[in-house]
Amino acid sequence: MSNKITIEQIDALIFDFDGVLTDNLVYISEEGKETVRCSRSDGLAFDVLRKILKPTYLLSTEENIVVSSRAKKLKIPVLQGIENKLVGIQEIIKKENCLIENVFYVGNDLNDYRVMSLCGMTGCPADSHDK
Repeated sequence: MSNKITIEQIDALIFDFDGVLTDNLVYISEEGKETVRCSRSDGLAFDVLRKILKPTYLLSTEENIVVSSRAKKLKIPVLQGIENKLVGIQEIIKKENCLIENVFYVGNDLNDYRVMSLCGMTGCPADSHDK
């Protein structure tokens, strides 16, 4: 039996924002304006997911214009300001009519841990929290 995940097994993909679609750094200007750094390469991946009709979401505890702007650019829906990510995941599962074991979640920090333990498939960047 193979541990390989195929795209057919995935009903929805959900990504945390900070640390997953950013380099996990925040830049603050003298005026207090917050910015982050994202990779343009992510845009191509989200284009492919859209073409193969896989529901894809951003899920963030942060409520920030940078999250909204990036989601708009990537043309994917975003749930932000979600303190309990389990609530956000359940909202997505209900909307997409899928099972949590068919959700692929990508997170990087402790606030993603509980969600990741429930989703059937998970991934994280190499510099994620050890847990």
